[in-house]
Amino acid sequence: QILTSEQYNKQFQIKKGELVDFAIVMPGKDDGSVYLPVDSKFPLEDYARLQAASESGNVDEINSAANALVRAVELQAKSISEKYIAPPKTTDFAIMYLATEGLFSEIIKRDGLIEKLQTKYRVVICGPTTIAALLNSLQMGFRSVAVEKRSTEIAKLLAAFVNDFNKFTDLLQQTNNRIDSVKKSINDAQFRTEQIQKKLTKVTQISGEQVPEINGT
Repeated sequence: QILTSEQYNKQFQIKKGELVDFAIVMPGKDDGSVYLPVDSKFPLEDYARLQAASESGNVDEINSAANALVRAVELQAKSISEKYIAPPKTTDFAIMYLATEGLFSEIIKRDGLIEKLQTKYRVVICGPTTIAALLNSLQMGFRSVAVEKRSTEIAKLLAAFVNDFNKFTDLLQQTNNRIDSVKKSINDAQFRTEQIQKKLTKVTQISGEQVPEINGT
């Protein structure tokens, strides 16, 4: 719903026999592509046991269920790292998507867990809200890269426009100069006509004959 169909692949093969749930197509070097692996994980049984323990109020059961959930997430992060992170085909990190906000909340509140997954396995944890924010950021990045890649083409079009506009300005100036020249010729002709008319008027006065008026144009 956020990215276009050209910006990601479903069930994409990173390594032989290993299909990641989603691979986001990122701009790479030399107009190539690099893929950001996104894999969905659902350790819902461990999460359900933790919820049940929390409702019972048994501290030992809560700690045991929480530790089991942490171990499950760590194993999934290790699996993602080994299967799907493969530079230069992929980015040097991957996304683990947790399907519910409650599960995501339980993971991020475990002290040091998020940092450990990032540094040891190069896996970033996302929940429904955070992955939407991440994808929106990537979408903005795609637009910026698209503009950057087209910058040369845009510059050429701008240069062509400026060149054509300069030619158009020169043409207008030449036309204006010609108009001024024509206007001057007309004014000169009008002046000559008036001079001739005056001389003819004098002749008329002397001869007493009516001389027709000359059309000034």
